[in-house]
Amino acid sequence: MNEPAFLSIDQGGHASRAFVYGARGRLLARGEREIRARRPDPTRAEYEAAELWSSIAGAVAAALDGAPALRAAGLATQRSNVACWDRENGAPLGPVLSWQDRRAWRAVEELRPHERLIHERTGLFLTPHYGASKLRWCLDNLPDVGRAHEEGRLGFGPMAAWLAGRLAGGPARGADVVNASRTQLVALKTRDWDDDLLALFGLPKGPLPPVVPNIWGYGALAAAPATPLALVTGDQNAALFAYGEVDGQTAYVNAGTGAFVLRATGERLVRPQRLLSGVLHHGEGAPEYALEGTVNGAGSALAWFAREYGVGDLNERLPAWLDAVPAAPALFLNGVSGLGSPFWAANFPVRFEGRGSLAELAVAVVESIVFMLVVNLEEQARYLPPPERIRLTGGLANLNGLAQRLADLAGVPVLRPAEVEATARGTAFLLAGRPADWDAGGVPDVFEPRSNPALAANYARWRKAVKRELPKT
Repeated sequence: MNEPAFLSIDQGGHASRAFVYGARGRLLARGEREIRARRPDPTRAEYEAAELWSSIAGAVAAALDGAPALRAAGLATQRSNVACWDRENGAPLGPVLSWQDRRAWRAVEELRPHERLIHERTGLFLTPHYGASKLRWCLDNLPDVGRAHEEGRLGFGPMAAWLAGRLAGGPARGADVVNASRTQLVALKTRDWDDDLLALFGLPKGPLPPVVPNIWGYGALAAAPATPLALVTGDQNAALFAYGEVDGQTAYVNAGTGAFVLRATGERLVRPQRLLSGVLHHGEGAPEYALEGTVNGAGSALAWFAREYGVGDLNERLPAWLDAVPAAPALFLNGVSGLGSPFWAANFPVRFEGRGSLAELAVAVVESIVFMLVVNLEEQARYLPPPERIRLTGGLANLNGLAQRLADLAGVPVLRPAEVEATARGTAFLLAGRPADWDAGGVPDVFEPRSNPALAANYARWRKAVKRELPKT
């Protein structure tokens, strides 16, 4: 009897990927297509919608070529990306706006008097990274969007909902609760669109697809009509499940374009002051929740450095630089895409304090990522017991120098799985019904914490520098 197979589609910041996994986590096939966001100015980050869809269709076609028959398919995406589409046929009506996009920040600032209400209602902080303000911008500034609204055929909401509709050959049928929540229009209590939030952001409810669980009937894949699209979720959420069931004593760090620190809290919803709380996964039973910290400038900060300093081969040179420079003499104030939790400063400076060689400055950027991860771990420890370990995944996990510095500063072991691309594997685990005999992907590398007084001193300097700059934002 043939082993059941599952298609995992991972739409990330730099590529769209599709993987076929067996029922216990064995990788059977894959396809990948690169995609890059356009950045016409420092506040904007967007994808040409047709190009983004083409990248997904190409990745899926490559993965299905020669793959076995599929039991089901799932989609995991960047969570706060938003799109506008024609509800009659699913055709895009404008660009896909990235979670890194901050073009509507002025409109967001006007809502500061309502910040406490928004946080209490949604578990999120008021920031232009989330979708609501960008959907309002599209309605006000994109003629095709405004015209479709007047004619009653506008659909808008999470990019994931639009992509799920396209995968099923038409318009969006539903918006999964994880991605819908990142519009900042969903109340945690009801897990549904909230009329008060819609009114605050000046948005109509009609164009939004219904909020549904992550495990749901999204339709059949147009590329494989016998295969149901049975799961849609967020990339960071899926990543927690890559190696089996989540563990409350583990801090999960997924470091790619951005970096995210998640702690699973089971069916208990924790309400922090300066962190995010929200649905981790909603299947057929009760929803599961997570406490989350967000680092906006991770891989995107290194990409900024490569552009600004003309280091086209940064990825090749960085590992050796991290080995050669024990601690950077300069600090990097990492406001790339804005400073995330627990500070929430959308317009934080992007600059170095102090001087150094090219290698030393690059190391300072990496150290800033580590500092922001650790400050979030410290903030999470106000609400949960400190973690016993950190599981590090994502593209930046391949940097030994980053993993070791994280272990040194956090004071707990960092485990790096043999397969660090966690989103697709976690999607497959959920699709397969969360099997107890799931393949953990090999023996992880373990980075034990070491004494690193120079790094600790840099962290203390960085904390003071951030505190100094925050009043100016």
